[in-house]
Amino acid sequence: RGTMKSLRFISAEAFVSNAEFARKSLSSVAHNLFPLLFKASYLLEQGEVIHDLVENWPLVDFNMGKLLGTTVDYQEDLSHRTCSVCLESCLTGLRDYVLNRASPYVKRLKVVDLTGMKDVEVQFCECKKTMGRWGRTKLLSKLCLELLVYLQQTECNPGASEISIDVLIDLFVTERNYELVVQALLKKCYCPLKICCMAFRSDNLALQKFFFIIKLTDPSLLRKLEIVHNVRLEMEHLEILFNSIHFPLLTSLTLPARTFNVRRFTATDERMLTNIGEKMGEMTQLTELSMSFSILTGRLQKLLSPLKTPLKMLDVSNCSLNRADMAYLANSFHANHLEALDLSGHNLPDLYPSIFFKLLSHSSSVLRSLTLEDCNIQDTHVTMLILGLSPCQKLQEFKFLGNPLSSQALKHLFTFLCELPKLKNVEFPVPRDCYPIGTTYPVDDASLCRFDHQKYESVAKELNLILLQANREDVKASTPLFGSYDAIVQETNNELGAYLIKTFKETLEKFTTSLNKMG
Repeated sequence: RGTMKSLRFISAEAFVSNAEFARKSLSSVAHNLFPLLFKASYLLEQGEVIHDLVENWPLVDFNMGKLLGTTVDYQEDLSHRTCSVCLESCLTGLRDYVLNRASPYVKRLKVVDLTGMKDVEVQFCECKKTMGRWGRTKLLSKLCLELLVYLQQTECNPGASEISIDVLIDLFVTERNYELVVQALLKKCYCPLKICCMAFRSDNLALQKFFFIIKLTDPSLLRKLEIVHNVRLEMEHLEILFNSIHFPLLTSLTLPARTFNVRRFTATDERMLTNIGEKMGEMTQLTELSMSFSILTGRLQKLLSPLKTPLKMLDVSNCSLNRADMAYLANSFHANHLEALDLSGHNLPDLYPSIFFKLLSHSSSVLRSLTLEDCNIQDTHVTMLILGLSPCQKLQEFKFLGNPLSSQALKHLFTFLCELPKLKNVEFPVPRDCYPIGTTYPVDDASLCRFDHQKYESVAKELNLILLQANREDVKASTPLFGSYDAIVQETNNELGAYLIKTFKETLEKFTTSLNKMG
């Protein structure tokens, strides 16, 4: 796709394109050429060659992000290609590396790093079949357990049990792959492939199971913790988690919706919140915090002031923040370091416009991503918004879906957005004049798609023309009605859907039982 290849890379492609020949010839290939051949094989989706390259890997480390990233011989970054054929070949090759009867002194591999893979919406691989984070978690766990069975049952190379390879991976655990991952982690000390969890995400998991597995991951190594959909973690559970487990290297924390609800706070809850803030303060590496859809009114300072490191990313969308919360944030030491900020679901122009723009001013020199969805930004606020965004010269992403803006106001805003040099991605709302008169905001799910699609397409073309005329073809502008693409949710949406139906069914049954009792 227009990326220059060196003669070395072209030669490597020619070599691996004949899989049978390449596999026979690997033993005579210089060790320093293995990384080059791996990237060429990955580009051409030569699964068998990838398998054999990994099975015979002659180097001390195997880092997927570096191997597939920009290299001198071929600058295109392939780390976003989570091609199922390639990744399965890679991981089975790793298992067979351990089982291969080659003499032990040849086996130098100590670290395998799988964390550099990036899950994206559009795949360029030929097979179009991806293996996301959940799939990689499941397959690696399965292979580790298979390996233990092989080592017990067969008289393979006695040196195999002496091999110890740290496999760095970002785990993603749900109810469906939980048992498999738990078994692999419990037997980690016996397996030559040692799962090292660098980031952990759990969705759709009973709280008891979450507490059990998180202890098995070795939390002292954890960099990122995401507790997201259908994990019923509330404030008292979070306090137990932080009191019982230390996360010294944690840089990023995502908490599920409704973790906090200050509307029903008691004096005990206040003490609990203070303790949680202090425990987060002990996480000296923490720079990213997401706690959307909690009710935090008037308590943001209590949570964030103990932090010793300034936050670079903060998501407090739909957290019912009040003027005091916003004033704390604007004046805190976090403001000058915020690279990504999500304040969606707050009525910014009406409740605290001056404080919001003060916050924007303080973060303008570093801000890269700003999300202001459902913030009641109207036509009369656009000039003010433009003034606030003008200093944000590093802004790469601006999302403002769900705001009642007219076509005319959007054109005015887009003319300004063309002037932001780093801007790459804009998510804009369906214009207010495309909806029927009388539509109220925020627009409910039932009415979301009931707009004049023809008129919307016409406005979208005009907005893209504004970008085109300003030579800003590099900016992608879109209206994802149901939110941005999430590769992780996409991969497990069947399980998530089944869980939601089950929960709905249980609620109906309880309701019916209550009615019967009343009758």
